[in-house]
Amino acid sequence: MASLGAARRLVVKIGSALLVESGTLRQDWLHALAEDVAALRGRGTDVILVSSGSIALGRAGLALPGGELALEQSQAAAAVGQIRLARAYEEALAPHGITAAQVLLTLDDSTDRRRYLNARATFEALLSLGVVPIVNENDTIATDEIRFGDNDRLAAQIAVTVGADQLVLLSDVDGFYSGDPRRDASATRFDTIGRITPQIEAMAGDAGSGLSRGGMKTKLWAAKTATTGGAAMAITNGFVDRPLAALEAGANATWFLPETDPKAARKRWIAAMKPRGEITIDAGAARALGQGKSLLPAGVSAVGGNFGRGDAVAILGPAGERLGAGLSRYTADEAARIKGRQSGEIETVLGYPGRAALIHRDDMAL
Repeated sequence: MASLGAARRLVVKIGSALLVESGTLRQDWLHALAEDVAALRGRGTDVILVSSGSIALGRAGLALPGGELALEQSQAAAAVGQIRLARAYEEALAPHGITAAQVLLTLDDSTDRRRYLNARATFEALLSLGVVPIVNENDTIATDEIRFGDNDRLAAQIAVTVGADQLVLLSDVDGFYSGDPRRDASATRFDTIGRITPQIEAMAGDAGSGLSRGGMKTKLWAAKTATTGGAAMAITNGFVDRPLAALEAGANATWFLPETDPKAARKRWIAAMKPRGEITIDAGAARALGQGKSLLPAGVSAVGGNFGRGDAVAILGPAGERLGAGLSRYTADEAARIKGRQSGEIETVLGYPGRAALIHRDDMAL
């Protein structure tokens, strides 16, 4: 059975109902959650929070009417609420010596490889600096066509993007049940689910069967995404003080078990991509890659194809043998111009600063 205590990198999804009640922020609950985050950070766990609540906070601040809001009203409410939400997290985490950062994303940011790589690099930089990113969907610019639609799915995509090994959905229910426990007294909760079968999917009912937005259908979608990407996922009740500490202490939950580990899942994904070009490297670079290092421009002897940033390229050895594949951080033209150069020369050659690695080791499958 999965355990929160084993988490190396954790993504936590927080719904609006947990944070906001009648348009007012639940300060005590948020400060208790901050204690959990501080405890996790204190033992070396990276933590990313995917938080709803901006529209609910902004709606109250703008005194918008009840009922469903028009898209432009939701976007206006989000614009006001995002400031309040970010400030609330900042004030809750600051007493623990933790810096918070706001990251706003849309579905386009995860489907476009260039934006995906930029987002991944930003998260890595923030986490390496000890920052806790607070992520939300960018409702101020997202339209219905480019929305994740709910933060369960956004959280799962973030977990895959950052290579998290665990994802926790703080919900209004304490796990996944064989039926709706509010209507079916015989419904039983699963402690663990090793594989999401058609029978499990049938138990989720309609999209709106849960109390949270989207219900269990979206939570199963999130579980599929997370577990395929190598992350275990838990659904647990968030309406308790210090819900993460409660989960670690054995509170009711359902854990969905990962199919593999995050690194293996990512490398499998990269290896399955069709290369848009090729990069030939020298013997020294080949040895460095074999030792788990990134590919630097200095080790590149030739560049072929027409690829953009974030595209997959084949990595060829000195004799033209295929060593693997990776996601390029430069276009084909940029790579050709900086091949054989030291990383410190990149800005001089290109006229603007770039990343030290042409292909980072995390974006490579050998």
